[in-house]
Amino acid sequence: MRGVFRARGLVNGLEWGEALISSSPISFLGGVNPEDGKIIDKSHELFGSSIHKKVFIFPHSIGSSVGAYVIYKLKKRDKAPSAIINLRSDMITVSGCAIAHIPLVDMVEGLSLIKEGDDLIVNGRDGFVILY
Repeated sequence: MRGVFRARGLVNGLEWGEALISSSPISFLGGVNPEDGKIIDKSHELFGSSIHKKVFIFPHSIGSSVGAYVIYKLKKRDKAPSAIINLRSDMITVSGCAIAHIPLVDMVEGLSLIKEGDDLIVNGRDGFVILY
């Protein structure tokens, strides 16, 4: 284990996965394909990347509140991220994760120490992230 970082726990759950990091916000509606979990917004820095089974780290979501339903649809199709970490979460992400039962944290102390591909455990109930 390389570090334990405190966070604000927003949606309960304990999951793990490889970090997929975006410095840009994302629109789930029109930006992520709910059928395969790939980012389809051609202007997004992660265009073509899959969020499936990743710990998806991004600042916050943008766009329509229907984005919460896209998060739910991703989960129902088993194409969702295992967990989400935001700089500061918004209602689209919080509500989508809540209805899809995807652990969500934000305001992670030491977030800058986490790099693309790092293996993480996210605890949404107690509010912490483990880097291992």
